[in-house]
Amino acid sequence: MLNRNKKRFSGIVVLALLTMLASACSGNNNANNASPSASGTASASASASGSQPAASGEAKDGGSLIVAVASDPVVLNPNYAGDRVSLTIDQALYAPLFQVNNGKKTFYLADSLDLSEDKLTYTLKLKSGLTWHDGQPLTADDVVFTIDKILDESQNSFLRGNFIIGGKPVQATKVDDTTVQLKLPQVAPGFEATLVQVFPIPKHVFENEANIEKSDKNKNPVGSGAFKFKEYKTGEYLTLERFDGYFGGKPHLDSITYRIAKDTNAANLALQNGEINVKYLDPQDVSTIEATGNFDIQPYSEGRLAYMMFNQNSDTGVLNKKEVRQAIAYALNREELIQVAYTSADYADPAHSFLTPDVLYQTNDVPTYDNDVAKAKELLKAAGVSNLKLRFIVQSGNKVQEAISLYVQQKLKDIGIAVELNSMDSSAWVAKFIDPKATDYELAITGYIMGFDPDAYSMLFTSDGSSNYSHYNNAQVDTLFKQGAGEGDATKREAIYKDVQKIIAEDAAIYPIAYTKTIVAIDKKYGGLDQAVLKPVVIFEDPSKLYLK
Repeated sequence: MLNRNKKRFSGIVVLALLTMLASACSGNNNANNASPSASGTASASASASGSQPAASGEAKDGGSLIVAVASDPVVLNPNYAGDRVSLTIDQALYAPLFQVNNGKKTFYLADSLDLSEDKLTYTLKLKSGLTWHDGQPLTADDVVFTIDKILDESQNSFLRGNFIIGGKPVQATKVDDTTVQLKLPQVAPGFEATLVQVFPIPKHVFENEANIEKSDKNKNPVGSGAFKFKEYKTGEYLTLERFDGYFGGKPHLDSITYRIAKDTNAANLALQNGEINVKYLDPQDVSTIEATGNFDIQPYSEGRLAYMMFNQNSDTGVLNKKEVRQAIAYALNREELIQVAYTSADYADPAHSFLTPDVLYQTNDVPTYDNDVAKAKELLKAAGVSNLKLRFIVQSGNKVQEAISLYVQQKLKDIGIAVELNSMDSSAWVAKFIDPKATDYELAITGYIMGFDPDAYSMLFTSDGSSNYSHYNNAQVDTLFKQGAGEGDATKREAIYKDVQKIIAEDAAIYPIAYTKTIVAIDKKYGGLDQAVLKPVVIFEDPSKLYLK
């Protein structure tokens, strides 16, 4: 699943859902300060189906885009969104302070970000004249309010842990209407990656809400992004319309509609028929869609780990035993799994570390358990476990999850473990996965995108981590993550995070499967893809740049 930098998942972000989180890369403060911009005037009467095409290569204003999503959004508020669908919609609704790609910053709401010589104070400068979708000014007050609410324990934002450093909170202070100072309690090399996750929410909308996550104000969200909320019909679609006051320039498209398409085969047919313009593809479906000649097929790396999660909070308690988790791992073979799930090594690389290859200090030189049935049986016997039955939750229609679950079911049968597959629709699966009290399953396939700094992963693997869905607990790991977050010496920091990787791998806290590529199909009648930037979890970083050719 999916995290914005940490953030967000595939099963979700931030994770597979969590995929918990959108991702970020490192960069220097002064790199690529260009602001997003768009040209032209949009025509409200144009539509994707009825407009006449412009000359080849020319951008045409007007029209709509229809994007397939697998479920209803969980929440339209960036302080709480952790699933891929909510994050994708929020990316168009809310603007970030800045984003980072290939080591270079693109500033959105922010105009600059500077770090003091002692590395304890960031000064964030906003653009002048920013407004919310309702016309109210967007100022430093909104940024401070957003961070204060993230830090407020009663508001339950999963981002909170990234704003606590060395046990103390970051202090956000307004200097003037366009300037915010962020004071760190100690040096924190990973903090800039945390700021990538900040999408301000409007103070004037939420300041009197006791529970922002559950607030009815999220049903008619007021954002600052390129598109504003228009209509939502549960189970069918959600439509956003162009925001003419967008600071980056009026978007080309009149609207974006997110069509809720839970049945993958039906969605693929709608894609081929032109009823959908953009859709994620399972590897098994690439050849069929590619054969139409109507789509750009874009495989791209999201910095994503696909893995099997062990729910140690299960009411059976059996996965609390390290030997049982190791035995399950020994029963499997990553290369076979990748072929079964992804059809080709072109779409996935074998994974051993919980960190993805784009992360600082990542190494695959860690303990691993693979393809040894005899060893698996030996471990189960040593753990005093026999006639074990495990429940595996699977998203119906998710071909990768379905393929992996069937493979795991067969392989675990070989070591005397029975696996019951529980198929459910995407929305129900997400709800169960993120429920910290869920005890009625043991296994799930998921993934996450967490960004370039290893500190972001603490929320997944520390005992009190806000996104520790597996309920993994190791005091040594907790201590090392705290040390790494505040270590300013790169060599010492590298040693810390390599130790963390080895311990988590040795504990078999999860079963890493692959570092995967995401595949998206985009109708060839749309242009501006390079400027919109294919982005982990959310598809497009800046949808204002998309246009009908």
